[in-house]
Amino acid sequence: MTPSAARARLRRIWIVIGWIGVGVVVYFSLIPRPPELDIEQGDKIQHFLAYGSLMLWFGQVMTTPPSRRLSGLLLVILGVGLEVAQSFTGYRSYSYADMAANTTGVLIGWALSPPRGPQVFERMLSRFAPGRVL
Repeated sequence: MTPSAARARLRRIWIVIGWIGVGVVVYFSLIPRPPELDIEQGDKIQHFLAYGSLMLWFGQVMTTPPSRRLSGLLLVILGVGLEVAQSFTGYRSYSYADMAANTTGVLIGWALSPPRGPQVFERMLSRFAPGRVL
């Protein structure tokens, strides 16, 4: 496998795992009783960590400024959209504070993404020698 083919394959796997993360966030945002941290404002911490992690994850492979801006914007829209969807469930509520936690997570994830933060994707890629099956 050529280095460019290995890069493309790992990138596709990375993006699929990211979309699984998005699915997990959607699932836990819409179920009646999601797990909660047993601390004050624990749900805000969960929102912050979930959206920050997603932005960090996608920020590893969305490296051009336009693609990173789009990723961040789509994650913010996802957070707002899920809050709106929660208001229609009858068992969850719409919360501006949750939207703020989501957006703050995206912004911090963006700030910690490459080139400022660790380049996890590039490090993983360098560990797979050309010819190895990913």
